Amino acid sequence: MLRMVCILLLPLWLLAQSEYVVENGKTIILETLETNPQPLKILNKIYIWVAHPKNPAKKISLISIPYRTKSISIPLENRGILKIKEGDYKKEEIYASPAKVKPNKENQERIQREYKEAQGIYAVYSKERYWREPFIYPIKSKITSAYGNARVFNSEISSYHSGTDFRAVIGTPIHASNNGKVVLAKERFLAGNSVVIDHGEGIFSMYYHCSVLKVKAGDRVKKGDLIALSGDSGRVSGPHLHFGFSVQGVQIDPLDFISQVNILFED
Repeated sequence: MLRMVCILLLPLWLLAQSEYVVENGKTIILETLETNPQPLKILNKIYIWVAHPKNPAKKISLISIPYRTKSISIPLENRGILKIKEGDYKKEEIYASPAKVKPNKENQERIQREYKEAQGIYAVYSKERYWREPFIYPIKSKITSAYGNARVFNSEISSYHSGTDFRAVIGTPIHASNNGKVVLAKERFLAGNSVVIDHGEGIFSMYYHCSVLKVKAGDRVKKGDLIALSGDSGRVSGPHLHFGFSVQGVQIDPLDFISQVNILFED
């Protein structure tokens, strides 16, 4: 598995022939010593520069690559070339309730409403940075399904896995990955009992299929706070925790993201 590292943007003339590689569904963090760097435009999205969490002399830009992006090379506006390659994601069979796999018209409409609600949440985020420390996993358990796997529900390909699943018996405590503000805490058709936390600057963490929610929308939480208990609500084949991240409106590999951001604190 390709492991990305933070990239320091050197003077422009040194970067003319530089090439950086990232997989679809992953995050790459660019760094610069420039005092007023211009935003980057990548795949029709604008990526701004924000403060480095530890080094005040640097700025960073969190570049999130959508899962469905095909292999492509993108000029970084005189800063080099960003080469996106397709990751080697697996396919997995999942058996769930037929009513959840092929919902009726009423539930299909509900799914669309909940999808639009989520997209609206990710589009409007706090410009304040709530996190000041490295991110943590919400639970210490075995990973049962990795990000990016093609999901085959009841023998029919339906989607890809937009997060990471952790094994968790019903009632296992789930903790906030970092400081933030709860922007969603409710039951949903596919995700079941869900919590979404805004960490600021376009970073959101998601916790799905819970049995009990311990927070409500509007609550401020700190890293490690109890936010829910694991369960088997929504479209599932058994009890587990689905953990995800949305960065700049793109759902990316949460464990890769945590790894990339936490490296910054080693600066």
